[in-house]
Amino acid sequence: MPDLLALHLAEPPEVLNVGAGVHGVRGLRDVFRLPDLWQLHLYSYAAELTLLGTTFSVAPGYVSLTPAGTQVQFDYRGRSEHLYAHFRPVVAGEPVALPVVQDAGESAPMLSALLRSAIESSPSGSSRTTADVWSALWRIANLTPASTETRHPSVATAIAHIEANLAQPLTVPELARLAGVSHNHLTRLFQAETGSTVIAYIRRRRMARARHLLVSSTLSIPAIAASVGIPDLQAFNKTCRRELGRSPRAVRG
Repeated sequence: MPDLLALHLAEPPEVLNVGAGVHGVRGLRDVFRLPDLWQLHLYSYAAELTLLGTTFSVAPGYVSLTPAGTQVQFDYRGRSEHLYAHFRPVVAGEPVALPVVQDAGESAPMLSALLRSAIESSPSGSSRTTADVWSALWRIANLTPASTETRHPSVATAIAHIEANLAQPLTVPELARLAGVSHNHLTRLFQAETGSTVIAYIRRRRMARARHLLVSSTLSIPAIAASVGIPDLQAFNKTCRRELGRSPRAVRG
């Protein structure tokens, strides 16, 4: 099954801390554990984080949630900055199922604006800080496609792994193993539920991510190519032209 968390969002959370963290300067590994607070991170770098027994790859524009009392390990590749919020949910209403890690895509700039607004209003504007963080959490909850719950569990598992690991090599046999089905069965399920082959879906998601980074970030084209799992620049250019109709430089404008 995909790595999902149950988070109560019916009422505003108690926000204890918001800020911008700079890491990877004195060392390339950090380990955190907040006994009674959840952690929200919005990334502007590529790294790996390990929590709940799984290692996830993150890239600029990704978000992650860490439940209270859970140890999380960050492995950086150099100087790394992320926005964060530490909060305590109010247990009320039905919880919302959220991925541990996901790509915020075109919503990343809005999430960044909300968290920076929360930082600017903290600590004197506590009500505004709470409202901004609550709004960011709801936006993150709405990143998950509504149809995910109706998908076959094996397809949902494969898609969750794809979304969390776009920068890494992805193969159909490995996805099938993670999903607990055969290569052929996953291929049939994927085609039936998404109308696409597994490889075409991966390529489409990588290019959607690349388009966002080309338009919304100042990362170099080689860095963007690597962050979407196509480090070979010739292959990246070819895929970009085929999927987006233009070269990476033309997309960037």
